[in-house]
Amino acid sequence: GQVEHEPEEIFRKTLEAAREALQQAKVVPQALGITNQRETVCVWDRKTGRPLHRAIVWQDRRTAGRCARLAASPAGARIRKRTGLVLDPYFSATKIEWLQEHVPGLRKRVRDGDAVFGTIDTWLLFRLTNGATFATDHTNASRTMLYDIDARAWDADLLRLFKVPVHALAEIRASSGAFGTCGGEHLGTELPITGVAGDQQAALFGQGCWRAGQAKNTYGTGAFLLLNTGGKRPASKHGLLVTVACGPTGAPVYALEGSVFIAGAALQWLRDGLGLITRAAESEQLAREVSDTGGVVFVPAFVGLGAPHWEARARGTIVGITRGTRKAHLVRAALEAMAFSTKEVLDAMTADAHLRLAALRVDGGAAANDWLMQFQADLLGVPVARPDVVETTALGAAGLAGLAAGVWRRPEEFLAGREFRRFTPGPDAAAVRARHPEWGRAVAAALHWAAAGPRRR
Repeated sequence: GQVEHEPEEIFRKTLEAAREALQQAKVVPQALGITNQRETVCVWDRKTGRPLHRAIVWQDRRTAGRCARLAASPAGARIRKRTGLVLDPYFSATKIEWLQEHVPGLRKRVRDGDAVFGTIDTWLLFRLTNGATFATDHTNASRTMLYDIDARAWDADLLRLFKVPVHALAEIRASSGAFGTCGGEHLGTELPITGVAGDQQAALFGQGCWRAGQAKNTYGTGAFLLLNTGGKRPASKHGLLVTVACGPTGAPVYALEGSVFIAGAALQWLRDGLGLITRAAESEQLAREVSDTGGVVFVPAFVGLGAPHWEARARGTIVGITRGTRKAHLVRAALEAMAFSTKEVLDAMTADAHLRLAALRVDGGAAANDWLMQFQADLLGVPVARPDVVETTALGAAGLAGLAAGVWRRPEEFLAGREFRRFTPGPDAAAVRARHPEWGRAVAAALHWAAAGPRRR
């Protein structure tokens, strides 16, 4: 399906949230950091800053057919090698291509330098600096499928393939450093913008995972597991992405990433689509009301399956429903899906990296659910460590900005004082792990459904 946002609404809501935070904190910040949903593409007029189309969101699947054709062509292997990514509608390049093909007159405006493209960080930077800064960072650039992950620059061959002039893309900068000045009219005072990173890399930094071998999982709308691999580019044989993350000072390093497209969004569907709950926080109590899911397994592949399967045609699948299935069983199955999909990705990641993690650091909204964190620890067989501040995405952006602005002299100072709650595998761990094959059967059903359906052109 198609998923779009209004760029002006994103900018307006960002300002509203920032103003509210400043009002509550009653301080004047020394610097501003930006973190954002990655891959989402905006296009706007270079002179006026006026959006020329709605933003095409990372979850959008309209270019699935184009990606399938590219994957089957000689270009497929070349794209994978240059970018570290798989051919999937998730990434920005085919979204940009679609915009140029479907928005009347846009290709000419882009060619003439009148229209530009950017991920959400670039859009916010452009607007906050009143058009003075047209830039991005390496973490966001690495998610566009237009970026050479080894050269750490826009790739000329990929730009030709997707017909994107380099002048239509932002300058790439280190994640911690100068990105211009936020105009005083936006937040009440001029502020230097000194940190930018995509949401998952910002969370990795905020967790203090700056060294090779450290990993975190963010449970948000989707779930995103990142493993820092340092200065050496890893090779994945298990459907993982190779991406750019931030080292201790914000310089680019490599990471393995597994992306689960739907995690917390499954609870949103149960709330907004089915009306089974009124608040996501109710899910914990409902999960505790039943001893298991009653045989129900929920694979929330609403927009396809991400790592390690990468099947864009898969759709949400619920198996095992009986007359005895109750609301609590479905809610618990949605929570369990987050844990099972995390284990799938972590198993692939440790196989590629040839290591076994001693613990998993977690964050994001759903990480506040104690029942889910205990279930995750039982399933993985390793401790799960949750920081006192679970919104480490924002914290990571602040850390990158603060290091560049001199708020902290060393990254260790930024991390000082953090506390973690550890969930260790409990007495139910063996029984929980014994259920993992059920998840595999349900995923196989979703994949079979996808394979049996008509292919998109």
